[in-house]
Amino acid sequence: MRDIDFPLFKTRIENSKKFDLTDFNQRREYFELKAGDEIRKLREYLKENTFVAYLLGKKNSGKGTYAKMFKEVVDKDRIEHFSIGDMVRSFDEIVTDEGKKKELVSFLEKNYRGFLPLEKIMESLENRSTKTLLPSELVLVLVKMEIAKKGKKALFIDGFPRDLDQVSYSLFFRDLIDYRQDPDVFVLIDVSESVIDERIKHRVVCPFCQTSRNLKLLPTKKIEYDKENQKFFLVCDNSECKGAKMVAKEGDEAGIAPIRERLEKDEKLIGQAFSLYGIPKVMLRNSIPANKAAEIVNDYELTPEYSYDWDIEAGKAETIKKPWQILDDRGEPSYSLMPPPVVVSLIKQMAKALGL
Repeated sequence: MRDIDFPLFKTRIENSKKFDLTDFNQRREYFELKAGDEIRKLREYLKENTFVAYLLGKKNSGKGTYAKMFKEVVDKDRIEHFSIGDMVRSFDEIVTDEGKKKELVSFLEKNYRGFLPLEKIMESLENRSTKTLLPSELVLVLVKMEIAKKGKKALFIDGFPRDLDQVSYSLFFRDLIDYRQDPDVFVLIDVSESVIDERIKHRVVCPFCQTSRNLKLLPTKKIEYDKENQKFFLVCDNSECKGAKMVAKEGDEAGIAPIRERLEKDEKLIGQAFSLYGIPKVMLRNSIPANKAAEIVNDYELTPEYSYDWDIEAGKAETIKKPWQILDDRGEPSYSLMPPPVVVSLIKQMAKALGL
């Protein structure tokens, strides 16, 4: 973000054990060391209470990753990561099934309130496009329907508000979904566009299990070399995929260029949410200035960048690993952070926002 100063959050502990943050068990020990008190306070709070947190960040900024890791660390049974995008996509199947469609129409007849007639609303669902947003009133009633199925849990809402006119709705969102007494908070995420660009350009997926990895930032255990095309590639870790070659998605080589308009809109959304009074804000940043890294974080908290050499004699790829340095949106040399230190910041700020 160019216009908002996201504070630096110190997670460094002197003489700390060096953790492998990709290992589940070591990650648990890491969170206990760096945020144990706040984790216990949040767990105690969640025994009787819930909250609503709105995740606001640019596309591919890690919203789902941070929320799911918070859930993994704090309380997987009492916290729900709720993606508006996933919910809307699930209705693509519902509107093609006559039985499920009839149930949906019946629910909307009882609960939908808005300026468009129900017939137009159903048309917008049936002819949904990724470039066209559904009416806000429809999104709200669908969210209420889906959340009711999950029971009373703390919520991380991912994907709402999605447009500027929806920011005002978010101020009353907890009332609309019957979480009347819940405290609510905006979680604002700052990720440099250079990070998003690299995440997209080097993303690969398994053609069978659809697992996503990144050749530059998140490799699998096995790396192979395509001599014909003179390129390294990842081999899926899933044994059921029998050594499948992971491949890039069509269009990913263009990076952020196709989503430039979306990124600009996301930045305006974050700015508008930041300017609102009366609702607490958690400020998360994905990167830190390179010249301050040594005093702010431990070295194992920096995102590693991977490159490869082919060892002809051994007949295998040699992996070269170093901290990933980027230019942030203001052109300042910075290091990208692994998800766990960002989640430590989220845990501590959330505990403070809830008055714990």
